[in-house]
Amino acid sequence: MKSDLFLTQAIKEMEKREDVYDSPGGERSMERTVAVFNELTGHNLTEEQGWKFMCCLKLVRSGKGKFQADDYIDLSAYAGLAGEAAAKGQFD
Repeated sequence: MKSDLFLTQAIKEMEKREDVYDSPGGERSMERTVAVFNELTGHNLTEEQGWKFMCCLKLVRSGKGKFQADDYIDLSAYAGLAGEAAAKGQFD
């Protein structure tokens, strides 16, 4: 599997989430997720850090067991979402 296929599949998966979660632009639940996490734990995690955490999860999973393309597809999507979160307000 070539690198562009991982990225293309990540885009397709994100587009699927748009239909599944009825959210324009795809699934965007991290902001709400970290808000709940922060309320429960007293931490101050940002949306960007939440996506980076998910990248770490996929990196760890990719080192266990047999190769799963899904680990790298999701990692690609999460990296893009982390970048999106980091760029919020930078180009408005």
